[in-house]
Amino acid sequence: MSDLHAINEAINKKAGRKLLPSIAVGLSLIALVWFALSYERVIFAGVVATAIILGAREITRAFAARGITVSFNGLLLASVALSYAAWNGGSGGLAVATAVAMPLLLIRALLQGPEGFVAKATATVFSLLYLPFLAGFLILLGRPENGFQQVMTFMVLVGCNDTFGYIVGVLFGKHPLVPKISPKKTWEGLIGSIIFTVIGGSLAFYYVMDMQWWLGIVVGLMIVFTATCGDLIESAMKRDLSLKDMGTLLPGHGGMLDRLDSVVLSAPAMWLALELVRDFL
Repeated sequence: MSDLHAINEAINKKAGRKLLPSIAVGLSLIALVWFALSYERVIFAGVVATAIILGAREITRAFAARGITVSFNGLLLASVALSYAAWNGGSGGLAVATAVAMPLLLIRALLQGPEGFVAKATATVFSLLYLPFLAGFLILLGRPENGFQQVMTFMVLVGCNDTFGYIVGVLFGKHPLVPKISPKKTWEGLIGSIIFTVIGGSLAFYYVMDMQWWLGIVVGLMIVFTATCGDLIESAMKRDLSLKDMGTLLPGHGGMLDRLDSVVLSAPAMWLALELVRDFL
């Protein structure tokens, strides 16, 4: 037992997070999404909206720590509105809701006076687009009749990227990918993400989506790029804001934003890829 404990501690130290709690939380989130999509797909929209709201709470607190005010109540209402619009109105509804919410949030920031307005306005628009707008595409993936297949395939792709990039990076990582932004992310981990995401994507597209397997390879490569960039963007945010994690909600992961980082950029890419496949193939 002591040897296993020592191995686990070594992995935790190299990876920068606790392995077993991270696995438990990841499996729990997958089970929650599976239940929501299997039982009633509209519940899935509620789950995503809840995650967005929790993320909004974290990002407003992160900006507040640097003296930048972003209205959580305003962002909360916008998150609910965009999630509702995405589920009921599709991509058009999401776009219109975003176009309406943005000026309203900026007007609210304006009412607080001109001092620091540029910083407040920039942070407000970033928060709106980064969370409820981009994450709204996850709701769009779950909206059609084959929403279960689309979301589960998406989870396979993102899961393979994150999980195997993490494992390969811990076991074999020696060459930092972008040390100034994320010192623990390595080229070896990226190669692991590419290999296993391509494999997982080809299998998921063929057996789950009932599409040609090579589409899974193409989309898998795209998801590796977007998920990795999403992770790096959130890491850059934390470094700029002098934070280790965006929160402590999820053991082994940090905050909700630490779990959504690779999702928010990948969901629009996945949605667009599937739309192009339907239109041209």
